[in-house]
Amino acid sequence: MDDHSDDIRRPLSPRIEVYAGAGRKQWPDDLKARIVAESLEPGAVVTDIARRHGCRPQQVPDWRRRARLGQLVLPAAAGALSFVPLVSESSPSAAAAPSGSPEAAVVTVELQGARVEVRGTPGLAVLSDVFVALRRTRSC
Repeated sequence: MDDHSDDIRRPLSPRIEVYAGAGRKQWPDDLKARIVAESLEPGAVVTDIARRHGCRPQQVPDWRRRARLGQLVLPAAAGALSFVPLVSESSPSAAAAPSGSPEAAVVTVELQGARVEVRGTPGLAVLSDVFVALRRTRSC
């Protein structure tokens, strides 16, 4: 197959993939998420990323839009921490006063229509597990 591109800077593809299935190629959500995450890196070129993964460059902006809408969950960067605003339903003076028993503490997490209450004094690992589980179940 000849490449009739007049752009001499564009390298020739080392392989040609022929898709002989019926209908459109289905991309798994985890692969879409990895491609989107890679495209969001500083200095990333969408065309190069799409070519490397064998998809059309026009698909990546659609997948990015789905990620912004929460329909596609991006993989967390290694060691990356993210913060969400804390909303207190009590008055500031009541929130400043510590409660008498640790069992009285309740952490309520609301994410994409799901609500989870964690009672007691959960550690960071427990809360992290709650967020990961919510993110996985709400991405479907």
